Amino acid sequence: MTTRNETRGLWLGLLGVVIFAMTLPMTRLAVGPVADPQLPPAFVTAGRAAFAGVLSVLYLWFTGAPRVQRRHLPALAVSALGTVVGFPLFLSLALRQVDAMHAAVVTGLMPLATAIAAAIYFRQRPSNGFWACAVLGCAMVLAFAAHQGSGSLSAADGLLMLAVVSTAIGYVAGARVAAELPAEQVICWVLTISLPFTVPIALALWPAMPVRTSAWGGFAYVTVFSMWLGFFAWYRGLALGGAVRVSQVQLVQPFLALLFAVPVLGEKLEAGTVLFSLAVIAIVFVGKKMPAHAPTLQRTS
Repeated sequence: MTTRNETRGLWLGLLGVVIFAMTLPMTRLAVGPVADPQLPPAFVTAGRAAFAGVLSVLYLWFTGAPRVQRRHLPALAVSALGTVVGFPLFLSLALRQVDAMHAAVVTGLMPLATAIAAAIYFRQRPSNGFWACAVLGCAMVLAFAAHQGSGSLSAADGLLMLAVVSTAIGYVAGARVAAELPAEQVICWVLTISLPFTVPIALALWPAMPVRTSAWGGFAYVTVFSMWLGFFAWYRGLALGGAVRVSQVQLVQPFLALLFAVPVLGEKLEAGTVLFSLAVIAIVFVGKKMPAHAPTLQRTS
């Protein structure tokens, strides 16, 4: 049963990653570059959480979900700070300065950051082979950055690093609650408890100037999919397969983001991107075979 749950967790985690991979090009589409700004980054951050929060309230009401217990509030608050505030805000600010492909490469460090956060929080001790695969995968991401000429750090890279740290902490906190509650309820409660903050900010920052329809389309995607439905699959995957191990499927996320940036933003895809993507995917599956000594989180009822 443990092996079966782990496999299901990996597939659900991969589904979440595919959904999240569209976040970079869609956020870039929503905020626009410095030369042609669209929606304000702060509005995108608060607005997507506010609208997703309304959907969450409706979902919790229609499904008859019980009220969240007080002992879950600290972890839900940490998850909200990381996934509702930190990641989208830092990402939106960075994507005003750099393109989606650059951001995709830098945020490729998320798997290692999430694994480290999970190992510390859950007091796990992954094997040396597991860490070797994680480090090798991230090293390949950095090598790809150098190959693309994105090796030099800038203020935007610092913002992207903060986004990586924020989402790693938020993911792990959410995964902890998902061990006891259905995954879809976890993200819904995270967004619901954030509503008193996100709604007033979104209304106050509502854009006064007209923006392109495509920008609103990008905003709609990051609201419904990146901020809501993607977490249904992602938190369930982390809970079933273990946060340390399932987090490694994030290694393919930057390359999926690169692929999606082609039709969405018209950015050019090179053959080297495909080769790096295949190599990273191979490392992820090798890492799956390495002992992680991470007990599978089971939801109790």
